[in-house]
Amino acid sequence: MTLLSADDAITQLRAAGDARRALDAAAYHKVARPYLGVTVPVITDLAKSWREDLPPEARPAFAAALWDTDIHEARVAAAKLLTQARITDDAAVWSLIASWVPRFDAWAIADQVCSAGARRLTAKPTRLDEVETWITNENMWTRRAALVMTLPWTKLPFPKPDDLAIRDRVLGWCVTLAPDRDWFIQKAIAWWLRELSKHDAPRSRAFLDAHGEALKPFARKEAAQYL
Repeated sequence: MTLLSADDAITQLRAAGDARRALDAAAYHKVARPYLGVTVPVITDLAKSWREDLPPEARPAFAAALWDTDIHEARVAAAKLLTQARITDDAAVWSLIASWVPRFDAWAIADQVCSAGARRLTAKPTRLDEVETWITNENMWTRRAALVMTLPWTKLPFPKPDDLAIRDRVLGWCVTLAPDRDWFIQKAIAWWLRELSKHDAPRSRAFLDAHGEALKPFARKEAAQYL
């Protein structure tokens, strides 16, 4: 049966929830919003079934309605609904994802949205111009999203010249963010450099040689884990 509304989706999420798990999630995430206690694998399966039921043009509005409930699991599901490698016309999807970024307030939701956003960036790298504006945003989670959403460029085993230019561009963002003392920002820089070192050790090493002292010790150590 075709899923007709976001209310149907919330009903399914509630049915899959667990009260004890919801209390644990609220304590863990430390953000005041409703929690239903649904596991991520179950959310993933539900989002997949909804995606199969919904025509592509209906998915952004459906995801927006889920997001606007402010329920933790619904926001995760909204991101998963939009997480696809190929979308024929993805302008509305990217616009919605970008509109969520300034409203990030916790890592779990942010990372799910960044996973969806990363696919839209690799599909259209010109969107990096917009992402670059995030690195000076007052919201720490927005600044962090610029690095998390560009992680695919660290993992390319055979990068093209344009990909190498993007690596250098994001490393420039890391230079800008390195003095930021927030733990999550330091962790994101370390994450980017550590992943990059697996495929492009010279660039990671050069960054650490030139700018490593600007990072916190734990971030320097994590960034150099595979060097």
